[in-house]
Amino acid sequence: MSLDNTRVWLVTGASSGLGLALVKAILAAGERVIATLRAPEKLMDLEVAHSPTQLLVHRLDVTKVAEIKTVFDAARTHFGRLDVVVNNAGYGILAEIEATPDEDARQNFEVQFWGPVNITREAIKFLRDVNPTGHGGLIINISSAGGYLANPALAFYNASKFALEGFTQAFAREMLPEWNIRGLIIEPGGFESEWASGSMQTIPAPPEYGPTSPSGILRTVLDPANPNAHSLGVPEKMAAAIFRVAGEKNLPLRLPLGSESWAIVRGQAQRTLREANEWEEVSHSTNRDGVDGPQAAKAIVEMFKGLF
Repeated sequence: MSLDNTRVWLVTGASSGLGLALVKAILAAGERVIATLRAPEKLMDLEVAHSPTQLLVHRLDVTKVAEIKTVFDAARTHFGRLDVVVNNAGYGILAEIEATPDEDARQNFEVQFWGPVNITREAIKFLRDVNPTGHGGLIINISSAGGYLANPALAFYNASKFALEGFTQAFAREMLPEWNIRGLIIEPGGFESEWASGSMQTIPAPPEYGPTSPSGILRTVLDPANPNAHSLGVPEKMAAAIFRVAGEKNLPLRLPLGSESWAIVRGQAQRTLREANEWEEVSHSTNRDGVDGPQAAKAIVEMFKGLF
């Protein structure tokens, strides 16, 4: 297969962890990739080992709109098309709500929400207007199990991922079918990476939150020095799964990766359904007089069945 017929990927946050593993998987499969990161020199060895017809390493701070536009311009000039865009750049912020300065919380959203939003905006235009008509493409937003279930001391990280998931769902539904532009949420669980150390901003806990508090317990679990803290996932295996799924014709809206994430997402979904059933009477009680709540709910489900 000639390179001209292989997919072209754009991956953010390619310096380490899942992003780097995905770039390596793409290259190993003989496909092409634009690997973006804030410090391109970190990929010098990879760049030397691969032809520029297969790998383009490009600087990108996802909080800088001008740099985002430059990357898409480079994609157009260098490869002439894009098939898969992966929003992977991100970092954790471990802090109790009352101890988190506004500027730190807002910066986390700049990277983990507004960065993917602005990249998605450019990607939509590229996939629709630069690619051949109807070719489209896939935009993958890397969320987390923490984008489905929130935890103490991770409120702002969780909130940014919840926002990203809602945005991705809306974007995917907004696309016209003839554009053939699809969206996919990936929800990794814990995996062996630098996330809990190098990719985690940690703010000291206020004295009121001791080691046996909910957030204190989570801090212990996430402490890289904790000998009992073991992640189930492996970034290379997650990258292989993403690569494989990206070639599927029929995709889910969200895909948990790792047994931990699968259990969390499934458990939370079951809780949501259970609580909705338990409190159904209260929900229906707010309708205007004369409305049969259960019948109205059935009609609404039928009306929106293509969205559920």
